[in-house]
Amino acid sequence: MKLRRAGTEDAAKLALLGGASFLETFADDHPGDAIVAHVAAAHSAESYATMLADPAFALWLVEADARAPVGYAMMGPATLPGSSAGDLELKRIYVLSRWHVGGWGRALCEAVEHEAHMRGATRLLLSVYVKNDPAIRFYAGRGFVRVGAAHFADFPPEFHDHVMAKALTASPLE
Repeated sequence: MKLRRAGTEDAAKLALLGGASFLETFADDHPGDAIVAHVAAAHSAESYATMLADPAFALWLVEADARAPVGYAMMGPATLPGSSAGDLELKRIYVLSRWHVGGWGRALCEAVEHEAHMRGATRLLLSVYVKNDPAIRFYAGRGFVRVGAAHFADFPPEFHDHVMAKALTASPLE
């Protein structure tokens, strides 16, 4: 297993992984046609290529030993309700369920936190689906606290998310 920074050549891998992880996470809560349409739009190779080319974003990949993608994280400008100057956003972090053991979610989160600190951010924000209790526990265990709410009406039914934040310390190693 390997964690590395994603490059423009990884857009297709990220699209495949993004779509698969979104389906794995949300297929029980949302209509199939709506999820398929959302994945096609939000997790296209073109959308990832655009983000990979934009220096405001940073993406990481976890790959199995055979270089197949099994996890990823994406950080970018904070756009959530309550965001302010000095904030960055953990926009996506997913590890396929088979690889949940092994600390890859923690490693991805640490990579994002380190990069946010290096960019001078004072706080890292994220949104998490209110029904995703394992993710909420994971973020709380990493020091994130609930600071608000966000609602996404991209497809039915509307998503209701918690907005969580973590103050970044003076040193990324603290």
